[in-house]
Amino acid sequence: MAPMKLYLVRHGIATQRLGGSIVNDAQRPLTEEGLTETRLVSLGLKRLGVKLDLILTSPLVRAFQTAEIFAETFNAAQVMRVCDALAPGGTASDLYKTLREFKQAQEVFLVGHEPDMGRLAAMLLWAGPELDIPFKKAGVCRIDISNVPPTAPGTLKWFITPKISLLLAGK
Repeated sequence: MAPMKLYLVRHGIATQRLGGSIVNDAQRPLTEEGLTETRLVSLGLKRLGVKLDLILTSPLVRAFQTAEIFAETFNAAQVMRVCDALAPGGTASDLYKTLREFKQAQEVFLVGHEPDMGRLAAMLLWAGPELDIPFKKAGVCRIDISNVPPTAPGTLKWFITPKISLLLAGK
């Protein structure tokens, strides 16, 4: 099996307040700044030559909107799927079950939340809980794994903050 390239993505900047039609945390949308920054991050990755076979996203609005932006940039709306394992508190074992359903996918975006994305990165790298990988909003990390679930530590290829992505996008 060819290595699977996993792109762990934290959702973009979301509104902090509940009110109006936003009655719980799951409904918080991206702010205008979050929408703009996420678009620029996705364009920066495309400029780097990143490809995309599958997008799995948390069902929460802010993550779903982030995934939609990546799907639009990469013309990949048809390969975007909601994955409950990427919701806050989801488990790696449930994520692995979902990934096994898409074993042909080689470049997979996983869009979720902190601290779960940092924990998932540490788990994929077979690092202990002392490894803290704090994802900034709209931050992206690429980890390559040889199989699902990993039977060897994944390889951290890069970790890009939104500010670096903006430079890559030429902004």
